[in-house]
Amino acid sequence: MVPAPPNYQFHDLQPALADFRREVHAGLSAAPRRIAPKFFYDAAGSRLFDAITRLDAYYPTRTEIGLLRAHGAQIAALLGRGATLIELGSGSDVKIRTVIDALAPAEYLPLDISGVHLDRAASGIARDYPGLQVQAVCVDYTQPFDLPPTAGAHRVAFYPGSSVGNFEPAEVVRLLQRVARMVGPRGRLLVGVDLKKDAARLNAAYDDPEGVTARFNLNLLVRMASELGAQIERDAFAHDAFYDASRGRIEMHLRAVRPTAIELDGARYAFSPGESIHTENSYKYRVDEFVALAEASGFVSERVWCDAERLFSVHCLRAAA
Repeated sequence: MVPAPPNYQFHDLQPALADFRREVHAGLSAAPRRIAPKFFYDAAGSRLFDAITRLDAYYPTRTEIGLLRAHGAQIAALLGRGATLIELGSGSDVKIRTVIDALAPAEYLPLDISGVHLDRAASGIARDYPGLQVQAVCVDYTQPFDLPPTAGAHRVAFYPGSSVGNFEPAEVVRLLQRVARMVGPRGRLLVGVDLKKDAARLNAAYDDPEGVTARFNLNLLVRMASELGAQIERDAFAHDAFYDASRGRIEMHLRAVRPTAIELDGARYAFSPGESIHTENSYKYRVDEFVALAEASGFVSERVWCDAERLFSVHCLRAAA
């Protein structure tokens, strides 16, 4: 085992397995059935998502990285140097390295629900930036929790990948209110937001011909079986993803292709062909729509950067004093 760098700490606030079990039972009992996308991200799911971000059809990651690189100096001027940099959802380390290089923060706190993935990525950052204090926090950041003590001159948060789109708009307001309290008055949030666009391009991004997104979605069933002991006919379910223009969102489902059932702790959840588990929404916004949500959450929009094709946007938000 490689020893942890001296500038690295790992705080394990990971939800108990009982929380996963409880939410699966609740989701399979609901109508319509649904399981939150946060449960995609075990070690295997995190690896599969990393593979998704490298697909030709999946434009968000490379477009967001391009925006961060092109506007790094402007971002640094707004967010300030010497900060405590908090990342919600430790994703592509290319993104966070770009932000670290631009901001020169005093410390870095990545928050993620997948402990193995988080530890690997965050310890790598600590080794490559020996002057940076790194405190990784394994936690469900959608729930209340306490950050460890921080020492930066001020706090800024980074929420990349348009993960904010996984929440219903009302939930976005509650989440951003929590982030506003986290960074404090006049603290900043840098957030990536996917934009509304042609349905064909969106559908291709979430249902790639290589089948990587399908494996990512179906891995939720693998996790339910291996961690919870659920009895599942995995080949009875198929990945289904589509853009609902009326709601402005991609929906992902695990859809039954034949009569089947999931059995867990003595409970039996039957599926007819075509019935599904709704596993993810990914809302897409116009710039003005997201700015309105941010302002309803207690943030002020300071700057928005978009690529030339207007595929993606990066917003700098300031918490109201």
